Amino acid sequence: MWMKEELGRTLVVLGVVLIAVGFLFLFGDRLPLKLGRLPGDIIWKGERSVFYFPITTCLLLSVLVSVAFWLITRR
Repeated sequence: MWMKEELGRTLVVLGVVLIAVGFLFLFGDRLPLKLGRLPGDIIWKGERSVFYFPITTCLLLSVLVSVAFWLITRR
C-alpha cells in the first residue's frame, strides 16, 4: 500500500512543479527579476557574434534546486 501513497505524492509534486513552470511562462515578462538577464551574467558582443553565459542565473537556479531537493529528501 505504501507504494501507491508514494506514487501519489510524487505525481502531486510533479503536477505542482508543472503548474509553477506554466505560470512562469505565462507571467515571466511581468516579473521584476528577469532570469537570464541578471547582473553578473556575461555578455560579450563581437562584430559578427555574441557570446552569452548566464553565470548568475545558473548559480541562482542551482541554489533553488538544491534547496528544493533538500526539502524533499528531508522527510
